[in-house]
Amino acid sequence: MGLSEALGQRDTEALLPVTQAMELRKRNYYVERPLLNQEQLEELGCLTSATETHQWRTWFQCSYTRARALLLQHLPVLAWLPRYPVRDWLLGDLLAGLSVAIMQLPQGLAYALLAGLPPVFGLYSSFYPVFIYFLFGTSRHISVGTFAVMSVMVGSVTESLAPDEDFLQAENATVDEEARDAARVQLAATLSVLVGLFQVGLGLVHFGFVVTYLSEPLVRGYTTAASIQVFVSQLKYVFGLQLSSRSGPLSLIYTVLEVCWKLPQSVVGTVVTALVAGVVLVLVKLLNDKLQRHLPLPLPGELLTLIGATGISYGVGLKRRFGVDVVGNIPAGLVPPVAPNPQLFASLVGYAFTIAVVGFAIAISLGKIFALRHGYRVDSNQELVALGLSNLVGGIFRCFPVSCSMSRSLVQESTGGNTQVAGAVSSLFILIIIVKLGELFQDLPKAVLAAVIIVNLKGMLKQFTDICSLWKANRVDLLIWLVTFVATILLNLDLGLAVAVVFSLLLVVFRTQLPRYSVLGQVPDTDIYRDVAEYSECGVDVDHLISRKKKLVKKQEQKLKRLKKLQKQTAASKDTSVSIEVHSSTRDMESNNVEDSKAEGEGSAMSCRDGGAHACPERKATDLPAVSTGNELEGMAASGQEGAKAPDVTTLKALGLPQPHFHSLILDLGALSFVDTVCLKSLKNIFRDFREIEVEVYMAACHTPVVAQLEAGHFFDASITKQHLFASVHDAVLFALQHPRSSPASPVLMTKL
Repeated sequence: MGLSEALGQRDTEALLPVTQAMELRKRNYYVERPLLNQEQLEELGCLTSATETHQWRTWFQCSYTRARALLLQHLPVLAWLPRYPVRDWLLGDLLAGLSVAIMQLPQGLAYALLAGLPPVFGLYSSFYPVFIYFLFGTSRHISVGTFAVMSVMVGSVTESLAPDEDFLQAENATVDEEARDAARVQLAATLSVLVGLFQVGLGLVHFGFVVTYLSEPLVRGYTTAASIQVFVSQLKYVFGLQLSSRSGPLSLIYTVLEVCWKLPQSVVGTVVTALVAGVVLVLVKLLNDKLQRHLPLPLPGELLTLIGATGISYGVGLKRRFGVDVVGNIPAGLVPPVAPNPQLFASLVGYAFTIAVVGFAIAISLGKIFALRHGYRVDSNQELVALGLSNLVGGIFRCFPVSCSMSRSLVQESTGGNTQVAGAVSSLFILIIIVKLGELFQDLPKAVLAAVIIVNLKGMLKQFTDICSLWKANRVDLLIWLVTFVATILLNLDLGLAVAVVFSLLLVVFRTQLPRYSVLGQVPDTDIYRDVAEYSECGVDVDHLISRKKKLVKKQEQKLKRLKKLQKQTAASKDTSVSIEVHSSTRDMESNNVEDSKAEGEGSAMSCRDGGAHACPERKATDLPAVSTGNELEGMAASGQEGAKAPDVTTLKALGLPQPHFHSLILDLGALSFVDTVCLKSLKNIFRDFREIEVEVYMAACHTPVVAQLEAGHFFDASITKQHLFASVHDAVLFALQHPRSSPASPVLMTKL
């Protein structure tokens, strides 16, 4: 660019808007560098092997700084509580804690019933685990405690291992409820201890990533199916029926059929109580939604319903006059800690692992949602430890396994909750109820608790709309959702989750076995390469071409052997007269050569040629067969032998086979994060096969860990070196165009893996 041109361009830029002037300057910006393969890149960048670090060595180091860091890491309350802004956050946390406690009270009573336990144990599970999470948790907004999905999973365990049939009294064939409840409480407490041990252990070994195998469609399909399980399990309390305890595959179907069969035995008073309570709860929720902007706190519909139902039941005598089943005795005060029963570990370990994973998946998914919304970080491994300690300590105090509730978490956030101080306030409020006020709810009808549970399923039942949204967005995710839902409904909660996880993993494996590749083209005047079109095949059937080449080469080798054999026979009969039969065999051989030549597509048959290495047999006037001499046959054999030794006899062109329309293949390996032994063998096979059809192969854009794995796997050798590996696709293209293996006019094929 001359001086006048530069001044003219500067004047033009001055007259343009700022954005257009900047765009014009960008067009003149360019980078010039030499073409680099991997060897040159390592030499230019002075590549050094990273110093190997042993993380385990730091585990045994002892210092004040390290001890303090470990303490703050595993006891986060010591990190945030000293910096707690009392003036800004305390009022909001107090209001949020009171609101959550008002919800926690009825839900604790109801979800204990769902777990097959006396309601008071739901209050215990709303106190101990919540306070423990306040000390060890990293999420500021989730509300830990009883949850419908966890409760129904616990209920399936208690009812299967301690069914009503095992506690029938011989004298009157009635169930000994006191002995049954004691056995189920011991099962639930031991299960909670095992769940806690699993979660703490997984958290300490940094196994928080395990929830990545539980995708969002899988979790939502599972919780939707669990909500159906919860709904069906509450029908016996709604209709006042005595149902058989069932577990295992198809237990849900059998329960529905039994409910339908026993509907004529329903208790009218129980049905009316459940319907009235359900209508009141729905109306209060609708009123809260409508007056949300005008109310400082949502109306405590559940608490008001429980208080009103308890008062009506006590005043009217629903149990005595109408046969409505009530909660019964609720002991005041806390229970002493009890060690778990080790004899139950073997029968509970499978259930415990499933419940541990599901509980953590629900908690961490909600925790990350709130953390992203409010701009802080949740440590997944510490969350595992916190939940594990909550369940471990809770199990010692006869609690059942808990997780977090979405409805209570949303209330805690919306009412001004900023930290887990709100959780501590709610747990202290529950403690007051346990010590002083719990016995006031002895006349509370169980049908009201069932209504509370069913109405609170609204959020999970709305997840059926995922079917329509996933059908439009991603049908593979829809398939995962449907398989999870159907498997959980038919096979129960534990087997359903196992089937869902296995199906999800198999689907990932299946999709990785059908990868999409792209044929890349260069954007004009740039070093950018993108997919040029969608192709159903690459255009060259490498395997078929190699197979044809091998067949033709084998035919040539067989022909050479026949000629050598003929040469030996000719030398043996050199001093004798040549008979007509010898000439006939020679003519047969010529005929075979003609057929081979036609099959190989060489364009012409093996015939008499002027100046050839063998003589053309002449015919006499009498049309008698001509007689070939031994010298002529020997010359023909020698000619065939020399032709077989020609250097280009095995090339595609010499064999008459079609040649690929490209001379180089470039593999863009930028998407690979690792390679294993199978991948190394596949890459070697690609090099071997394409070189067989006269196409050179190059690799480009390998990450450093992939290069290290290639070296460790002895991928590079005399035939494949780092000179076949380039820093970028553009470098490989330039090198391939400068060093074509075949015709320079042939294009370069680029494939992105």
